Amino acid sequence: MFQYISFFLGVIIFFVFVYVAIVSFTEKQKRAAYVSLLFSLILSVPFIISAFINIEILSISLIAITIIILLLLIIPVGKKKFQDRGKPNSKIDERNIVFSRRLLKKGTERFENYYKENPAYSKPDEEFRSKPGLMSKGSTSFNNVIFKSAETCFDFVRLLHKGTDGKISPEKDIVDAEKITNYIKNWAKQLGAISVGVTELKKHHFYGHHGREHNYGEKVDNKHKFAIAFTVEMDKDMMATAPTAPTVLESAHQYVNAGIIAVTISSFIRKLGYPAKAHIDESYDVLCPPIAEDAGLGTIGRMGLLITPELGPRVRLSVVTTDLPIIIDKKKKDNSVIEFCKKCKKCAEVCPTDAIPFDEQKNHNGVKKWQIDQDACFKFWCINGTDCGRCVSVCPYSHPNNTFHNFIRWGIKNSSIFRSFALIMDDLFYGKNPAPAKISEWMKVSE
Repeated sequence: MFQYISFFLGVIIFFVFVYVAIVSFTEKQKRAAYVSLLFSLILSVPFIISAFINIEILSISLIAITIIILLLLIIPVGKKKFQDRGKPNSKIDERNIVFSRRLLKKGTERFENYYKENPAYSKPDEEFRSKPGLMSKGSTSFNNVIFKSAETCFDFVRLLHKGTDGKISPEKDIVDAEKITNYIKNWAKQLGAISVGVTELKKHHFYGHHGREHNYGEKVDNKHKFAIAFTVEMDKDMMATAPTAPTVLESAHQYVNAGIIAVTISSFIRKLGYPAKAHIDESYDVLCPPIAEDAGLGTIGRMGLLITPELGPRVRLSVVTTDLPIIIDKKKKDNSVIEFCKKCKKCAEVCPTDAIPFDEQKNHNGVKKWQIDQDACFKFWCINGTDCGRCVSVCPYSHPNNTFHNFIRWGIKNSSIFRSFALIMDDLFYGKNPAPAKISEWMKVSE
């Protein structure tokens, strides 16, 4: 009997790894495919041989080892009690983020006043200004056609700014909160969103002051009660080329898609007779990642980005704030992403500028988290010409949303032993520091 069970297990193991190999080939992951095919032979052969040569003790041993390994990986172990990481002690001033500081122009009164009041930023900002700049000639990854394509996308996002807010219909529709919430979520997904969540707005969700050119220095005056957060997918193949030119094009492309969804939904809500404002690239009252986290869309991990259950950090975000009566989603009380990030550190290992910390989470402004070196990160952007994306491309959570990878995600969430196993296997299948993928032939218009 045991030899038949052994043979059956050997066949299952063989076809499981062949399936993984096929999936890997379709994902253009040749290394993973070859490793899977090798495993299909190495791991299945002992079971099949033990069945044919009829060595009962060997069959029993192999069956027992298989059961023990499966139980160790599947049984929930190592789950820790959820600990809230805290809330910020103060609001972030948008004028102090690097994307606002880069807009300051030498010789202007605003430039002089800012660095007089914030001398700590003077040196790092001089360093990034001395480099070619994002999407600029002379940058390491300069590609004229791709960079101009990305600039076109960003130009389109700026056209969307006019639709982020506007006239509210004087006739207010009476809506059922549960039904309208469900409608908006499903419509957003029809428009291209991967996930949608709702949270109640808190003070720390808002910037203190604006920092962009059109509203620089103005106090953020948004009194909306709720926020609807959306994610859109960034293409796996495009992001796999990180940190080369296609990454900034894909980033810009998904800012467009996220912006269209947010502007469409906010306009719809205003037609219902309720105030609503879309928050898209270069036009924010709010910080999108903490809102998305509180809306149950994911967890902010080591790299400082939202790690979603479906696609990891391989997403872009947008938010709509409103007073429309809607149903709030509960923040997911799940430690598994944080616990995996503690073990993994893959994003920190591949970061070109060591901007992502290797150490444990620390308290920053009242929140226990990993704080990346934003100045070092942006300096590399200005050298390389793209928004890098290296951390996103190698994150084990960034693999495609399919049955195979979703099983791995389930295991990571379920067991601390599985988390360690998954990390070892990810390094084995995809490499500890995988090389960037080559740019697709259709994109090779200019060098």
